[in-house]
Amino acid sequence: MDRTTLARWLESPRVTNAIIAIIILNAITLGLETSQAAMSFAGGLIIAVDRVCLGIFTVEIILKLIAYRGSFVRNGWNVFDFVIVAIALVPSQGGLSVLRALRILRVLRVVSVAPSLRRVVEGFVTALPGMGSVFLLMALIFYIGAVIATKLFSSSFPDWFGDLGRSAYSLFQIMTLESWSMGIVRPVMEVYPYAWLFFVPFIMVTTFAVVNLLVGLIVNSMQDAHAQESNAATDSYRDEVIKRLDQIEAKLRDK
Repeated sequence: MDRTTLARWLESPRVTNAIIAIIILNAITLGLETSQAAMSFAGGLIIAVDRVCLGIFTVEIILKLIAYRGSFVRNGWNVFDFVIVAIALVPSQGGLSVLRALRILRVLRVVSVAPSLRRVVEGFVTALPGMGSVFLLMALIFYIGAVIATKLFSSSFPDWFGDLGRSAYSLFQIMTLESWSMGIVRPVMEVYPYAWLFFVPFIMVTTFAVVNLLVGLIVNSMQDAHAQESNAATDSYRDEVIKRLDQIEAKLRDK
């Protein structure tokens, strides 16, 4: 089997679906390893299945290296798969025992295999530059809000607003709307009745404006990535049709 045939076989739907199934099976076994009852009942089988899955992933990476050679590293998803499998192959003993917990990262390989999930990640990565500006804006808002909250409420509520760090964390909790009213704002308003003049605009700006702006950037990037993929598929189909028409025309000329 030459490299081109091997590459096509690795990219075929049958192989792709099989790898997805193995990733899901491996995810289940890794989860079962956290259960003492499951390990005491079938620990040997679970560990054996885990090693078989890792062996299959390793063989897949080796076949990809053979098929793609130098172009293997040009594909970010191939590098991602290689790193994930390499982490799983590192001996998890002694100072590297923490790597046992990182074995669950193998589940992330489903992102590189499934086109729909890959499109989501690519859209998110594409949105990062624009998100950087939004995060900077968010940081400025949080810094200003933390300074104001510390100056206004630190004397009466030192646990929540005693310094900039505590104020920023409390404001983050308020932004997520986690127990913000009964847990923080209403107790503060019992001492400072007009505190709502600070908290309500803060929620309006951060929760309903800036966070939704982040969501909009990600959705827009995903739509752009999907459009580029659709255009690429259309161009490929057009080129294939043109090639076949040229072949038919060449055959007619020979006749």
